Amino acid sequence: MSLSEFVKQKRKLLNLTQQDLADKAGVGLRFVRDLEQGKATLRMDKVNQVLILFGKELGPVSLNKTDIP
Repeated sequence: MSLSEFVKQKRKLLNLTQQDLADKAGVGLRFVRDLEQGKATLRMDKVNQVLILFGKELGPVSLNKTDIP
């Protein structure tokens, strides 16, 4: 599951609008929209502000060994 799918799914599970999530996380509505649309360039600190509401944070993820040069 992608980060954008995770955030959108959790937000909907908690019956939050994008504006509600933005307010609770202390980020802007545009940031939440960009995050949920999978924008490739986002500030990690702001992503973590959102993820903390779901008990998560950004971290390294293992790739398949075939993906490592």
